[in-house]
Amino acid sequence: MKFVISSSVLSARLQAIGRVISSKNNLPILDSFLFNIQGNRLTLTASDNETTLTTWVELVESDADITFAVNAKTIQDAIKEIPEQPLEFFVNEQSLEITVAYVNGKYNFMAQRADEYPVPPAMDGEVSSLTIDTVQLYTGVNRALFATADDMLRPVMNGIFFDIQEQELGIVASDGHKLACTKQKLGGARPGSFILPKKPANLLKNILPKEEGDAVIRFNQRNAVMETAGYTMNCRLIEGRYPNYNSVIPQDNPNCATINRAAFISALRRVMIFSSASSPLVRLHLDAGKITISSQDIDFSMSAEEVLLCDYSGDTLNIGFNGSYLTELLNNLESEEVSIKLADGSRAGVIVPTEQDEDDKVLMLLMPMMLND
Repeated sequence: MKFVISSSVLSARLQAIGRVISSKNNLPILDSFLFNIQGNRLTLTASDNETTLTTWVELVESDADITFAVNAKTIQDAIKEIPEQPLEFFVNEQSLEITVAYVNGKYNFMAQRADEYPVPPAMDGEVSSLTIDTVQLYTGVNRALFATADDMLRPVMNGIFFDIQEQELGIVASDGHKLACTKQKLGGARPGSFILPKKPANLLKNILPKEEGDAVIRFNQRNAVMETAGYTMNCRLIEGRYPNYNSVIPQDNPNCATINRAAFISALRRVMIFSSASSPLVRLHLDAGKITISSQDIDFSMSAEEVLLCDYSGDTLNIGFNGSYLTELLNNLESEEVSIKLADGSRAGVIVPTEQDEDDKVLMLLMPMMLND
């Protein structure tokens, strides 16, 4: 049989779903992409047996229906080197020998039977659903990913928590030191929750920027299916109860500093050069109209201090933060200015954009480090 497809379209879709494939798979067939041709539509699938990502493209032409598997590295490396042009695939339906013909040459390689390729589990039991704009979903996932943990003892912290209320969706991640929380307005949904593992969350981060319209999420206690206009992702969820994140967010924070985000990040990067490599502690001294950022490395007799102007209301306050965590947190906010809300030097700091959309609110939290005063 023969089918024709654009080289750039095929390469882009293979690159998008190829991130699912693990470097070490228990099943050899999972080192391959699944090609399924029905009519003039090619459906491409990649899986690691826990997460399956599927996409589809319209073919220029096709003369038969067929399903086969192709080694992912072979097809990806070969196709990405070809400039934009139609590719002609000739598939021997008996031997599964494939010839890919293009303007200046051709490739020959072998495909595999697709009988052993795993099928995602069916959604059984009580299934809940959520419809959300793809831009909203991308924004929430992108903000939260950096705050997920890598903790074998507390696997629930290794993913992103989706907290669905009737009129609001909370997308939350925390590693115990920092927390990212986005609250988005919904048109109406049935309350529920699930914990999305880090790998499928990263896959969403990569595919959602090019998607338009709504995403539909269906989930039960063990699995979730996420559908957009161009992709379907099936994944296994993290089972367990997520901690009550609302209880760790301080509600009474009388001390508040408003500062330019970019200037704050730049100052932190300069000062952190002189902090201890083993403990990147940055000290913040807040006083009327200014914030003093300092660090030191006693072992090498190094220190740094920088003063930034800010709008500060509250008592004179000293607090220490992990400089790397603080910089990472600020990098995941989009606003020009941020407000740092503090109760005292021993309680978590809350950082929020100075101006926020009523339908899309973000809050970052960072636990303090002990100062040796």
